[in-house]
Amino acid sequence: MVKKIDIYIVKKFFSTFFFAITLILAIVIVFDVSEKIDDFLENDLNIYQIIFEYYIHFIPYFANLFSPLFMFISVIFFTSKMANNSEIIAILNSGMSFYRMLRPFLFCAIILALSSFILGHFIIPESNKKRIEFENNYIRSKYYSKTKHIHMQIQKGQYIYMESFNPKNNIGYKFTLENIKENKLTSKLTSNYTKYNKENGTWTVYNYTIREFGEKKDLITSGNKIDTTINLNPSDFTKQKSLIESMDMLELNKYIKNEELKGNEQITYYKIEKHKRNAFPFSSIILTLIAVAIASQKIKGGVGIHLGIGILITFSYILFMQISTTFSTNSSLSPALSVWIPNIIYTILCYILLKKARK
Repeated sequence: MVKKIDIYIVKKFFSTFFFAITLILAIVIVFDVSEKIDDFLENDLNIYQIIFEYYIHFIPYFANLFSPLFMFISVIFFTSKMANNSEIIAILNSGMSFYRMLRPFLFCAIILALSSFILGHFIIPESNKKRIEFENNYIRSKYYSKTKHIHMQIQKGQYIYMESFNPKNNIGYKFTLENIKENKLTSKLTSNYTKYNKENGTWTVYNYTIREFGEKKDLITSGNKIDTTINLNPSDFTKQKSLIESMDMLELNKYIKNEELKGNEQITYYKIEKHKRNAFPFSSIILTLIAVAIASQKIKGGVGIHLGIGILITFSYILFMQISTTFSTNSSLSPALSVWIPNIIYTILCYILLKKARK
């Protein structure tokens, strides 16, 4: 049964959270404008373009990014004030158990976590497309290029190698194409260089040699030039760093599957991004419960001490996330495990703090 105290806590939760997230977004926007003002002026952008083509898409991305941490800070702040005003003591003395008091906190955390999940997987990626397009057009280039010693599986059983690739004229040097079937090399094409034809999407291979491996005898052919169609595009070497930010859950899963097939070296980063979209909403619930467990205790120093502890826990969570994802990118640690390690650790911490707070 919903009580007045539940409605009171829900109002406190949402009002404090939305005030905190609005405040931090205003600060972020001010700093962002000061950083990009030269780009805006240089491209002769008007206020309408800046607001409705950029910041209208900028705000959801950063609001969702900061939401778990500012939920935590918000709950610390208003729960600590309730404890200092002896409201928590009054609630518990009325016969309500500590765990029953957690219900409105948990309700709000779940609502915001579900919102964050839906936003992160389906709505913000579409918004990011427009934000990133604006940044690429008017602010900075977000492209990286891999142009040396390219090894790639372009489809099942087919591998390419290029010693180097020139993205300006779409020419790859020391090109090799290998076909493998049942773990056996069936054919190998080698050439001095190859050029991509934008008009028809084919590759022209120059000074080539094709060797087809037979059971008794190999067949070797060579020539000056040959056109071929393969599952390869120059954009596979030159990708947007922020490309995955503009993909929804279904697109990202499909993209990861394709890039895994090609043996893309960046695949770990893509998997980390995928699992972060699941782990961050869950962290909202865990951090909210930790915040209540810490701030519900009336202590000397009040809100200031609680906020200090909260900020320390916030930074430690970010630190754990950075360390664990670094292990994933630089070692064999699973991307899923690396992203969920902080949540696992803080779930244990949450259990300990709640048990202590109940007493």
